[in-house]
Amino acid sequence: MELGMEFSKVLEAEADALQRIRRAAHELHASVNQLYGSGLPYAYHLDGVAEGVARYGGEVCVREDDVLPLMFGAWFHDSIEDARQTYNDTRKRAAALGLDERQALLAAEIVYALTNDKGRTRAERAGEKYYAGIRATPYAPLVKLADRAANVRFSVGRKSEDSLHMAGVYRREFPHFLAALRTDSEDRRLALPRGLVEQVWSDLGGDGGDGVCP
Repeated sequence: MELGMEFSKVLEAEADALQRIRRAAHELHASVNQLYGSGLPYAYHLDGVAEGVARYGGEVCVREDDVLPLMFGAWFHDSIEDARQTYNDTRKRAAALGLDERQALLAAEIVYALTNDKGRTRAERAGEKYYAGIRATPYAPLVKLADRAANVRFSVGRKSEDSLHMAGVYRREFPHFLAALRTDSEDRRLALPRGLVEQVWSDLGGDGGDGVCP
């Protein structure tokens, strides 16, 4: 069963561990001089993703000891793709931050699932194989949706040419993006919280042409 309101209690109980994970992710991306948008530290984006996961995680999380791996996945979701880490680096880092063997494996699997494939274009880097991996990995659909939510909110909140362009890209992609993440599995860990879907669609100014969110 989903944790629901108990999720927030676990977050409170694990506050110290979560701060260690958060700081480690911030430091990792700072070490490779990765920025977000026009000069913001990449930590800005990582915290935005973690905020979304923390808000909606109770709808999909099924075990108390999955909370830390899920939050690790949110803060470290770009570490292999952008911060020169490997899968084993990620698993070892999770263990070093206090996750047990099962938790560290789950955390690394989430990060690995969100790592883009090699490709020359956006479509090649996030093709069917990429989304199939997300759909097969517990909690990865939520983290990917929270990642998109954070990027959307940033893009629509800026007036630069690049931000407006990306907001348009995200809006055009959104129905296909959701379809690529959704699965008919009854496994709650693969579900997409409806509230988060509606939040993104609202931020995009979408109405689907018929007032219905995809």
